[in-house]
Amino acid sequence: MLLLTGGVFGLAANWAAPIHADMMGNAFLMALSNAGIPYSQPATTIALGRSVCPMVMEGGSFDSVTARMSEPSGMTRDAAAAFTIVAIATYCPALIAPLLPNRLQA
Repeated sequence: MLLLTGGVFGLAANWAAPIHADMMGNAFLMALSNAGIPYSQPATTIALGRSVCPMVMEGGSFDSVTARMSEPSGMTRDAAAAFTIVAIATYCPALIAPLLPNRLQA
């Protein structure tokens, strides 16, 4: 019985990560749609969104990350800025305030 219980929990743990990843990806795509940012390839768009946080963590400024988002995707600068904000808000929300200190004043 103990072995069976351990197996069930092991399977549940293996399923939890992909389900969570899909939920985050779906939330990201929905947020892009709500912001009016079109995309044609969901998997590629999610991968691009996930690449934003490591760029910021490596010391990239908001403007440099936005430029890197607009170059390969063909987005306008404004669309890339919105994409970057949505990606950060979805995948690494703790980085918003430090990254945009002068843009988030109430």
